[in-house]
Amino acid sequence: MTVANRQWAGGSGTVGHLEADVLVIGGGLAGLRAATAARAAGASVVMAHHGRGASQYIIGFNAPVGHADPRDGPEAFYDDTMAGGYRLNDPALVRQLAEGAVPALLELEAIGVPFARDGSRFAQRLLSGNRYPRSVYHPEGVGRHALDRLAPHARALGVTCLSGYRALTLLVERAEVAGALLAEVAKGRLIAVHAKATVLATGGVGAIYADSTYPADVAADSFALAHAAGAELIDMEFIQFEPTVVVHPAGCQGMEMPTAMLGDGAHLKNREGERFMFRYNPAHGELQIEKARMSLAIQDEIDAGRGLPDGTVLFDTRVLAPDKRESYAGHCRRLRAAGLDPAVEAPRVRPAAHSVMGGIRVDASLRATVANLFAAGESAGGVHGASRLAGNGAADVIVFGGIAGKQAAAHARNATHAKRDRDALVRDALAQLPQREGTAGAPSPDEIASGVRAAMLAGVGLRRRAEGLARTAETLESLSRSLAGGLALKSARDWIRAIGAASMVATGLHVTRSALARQESRGAHQRTDHPAPDDGKWLQHVIVTPRGATLAA
Repeated sequence: MTVANRQWAGGSGTVGHLEADVLVIGGGLAGLRAATAARAAGASVVMAHHGRGASQYIIGFNAPVGHADPRDGPEAFYDDTMAGGYRLNDPALVRQLAEGAVPALLELEAIGVPFARDGSRFAQRLLSGNRYPRSVYHPEGVGRHALDRLAPHARALGVTCLSGYRALTLLVERAEVAGALLAEVAKGRLIAVHAKATVLATGGVGAIYADSTYPADVAADSFALAHAAGAELIDMEFIQFEPTVVVHPAGCQGMEMPTAMLGDGAHLKNREGERFMFRYNPAHGELQIEKARMSLAIQDEIDAGRGLPDGTVLFDTRVLAPDKRESYAGHCRRLRAAGLDPAVEAPRVRPAAHSVMGGIRVDASLRATVANLFAAGESAGGVHGASRLAGNGAADVIVFGGIAGKQAAAHARNATHAKRDRDALVRDALAQLPQREGTAGAPSPDEIASGVRAAMLAGVGLRRRAEGLARTAETLESLSRSLAGGLALKSARDWIRAIGAASMVATGLHVTRSALARQESRGAHQRTDHPAPDDGKWLQHVIVTPRGATLAA
């Protein structure tokens, strides 16, 4: 790996230069798994991130070890995932998930990640949409423990870690990705990382919704970066709303109440104390129903006037056996710190934007449709179809992060690239970014971001129709014009925020236009003007092409 600093020709500051076989953008579990896998395969690796994303909140993930129920296994897991995705999933990706989850579990255990045990066997929980208990977990959350083990493991392997850096744009030459231009968020320092293979693993749509479970550092960057570099996107219309997100107590607002608690015996109740899920899922109530359907049922109950005055329902933790309730140690601790004892009072919940099933279009090797680019975790689309099975988001990042890293290393090992003019690449990259400072009264980057969030929640929420989608598209197009006209920029940090706001606008438009294109209801995409699924026409994907067109394929 070589490092150099030189003056950016035509600019006012210096741009640092790094070279590596593989660049991984993202520092959550998908990024760490990719970085460690690539380094273990012999590649030199740079991993850049400005946060840990949602990984720190992962409680557990699906792994069909069959310890809780011997009927479970990769084939049952495959079938449940395909059914939960309304058969719009990529079968090859689902097969890799089903067969790779247990080996990934054992890899994490081998580096010291702890999991709850039932004697010598893994303890497993039943999550919504799964036939069998298959989620392996830790009472304090697997995510934080996995991050605490993987981060030092990556450094010990020799991964170069750039913490506090955000990717501004990918470096592209002759229609091939050649790395990325990064900014140190705190100081505005620029570094160009030149790489033979780049892995995008920065999470999902995050900040484009006003009411969201996403941490602030998940800001839809991957989709805008990949698309601007020439990659296709897939299934961007499918935005999953987590059904049980805390509204009260206020100190836990935005925290997800795990559907595993429902599997352990918690109830959803309306203002009358009725377990209303039997109205929507008569045979099983809160169980054996995937999240998209559960979110719609909860919202229907609220819309019918049977919710609490604040537009919520009760997540009744009081009915749980004490040992079951207290096994969710992190959630119980946070609720009590916020002034609510889950043993005597029920938290109040409602659906909130949570995850995207679509993303960068990849093949079974996690390769994007532009050369030298890979994607993993929520940045990649295809495995979840129209709705994500509970527990599969974490399984996705853990399984496919490792696959993406191995494949990127193999690609870099076999790559034969011509020597590139590094300074010219940087100049070309900078020219594609927002540069103009607006005149007096120009909006700030934060005002653009707030406009995106409000427009997306208003028109591209749990239920959509053509008129609302069209209004959201018009609003986003207007915000895009404001970006082109220049923003109020007072510092390097404002400039970085402006680039982030541009990514939010671009991603919001991809989601909205894809939702307009899919004229049916399926899974996490519900059109009130097209309320039924249409397998004859729409058992296919919506693709966003490099030129921004939305096509069925």
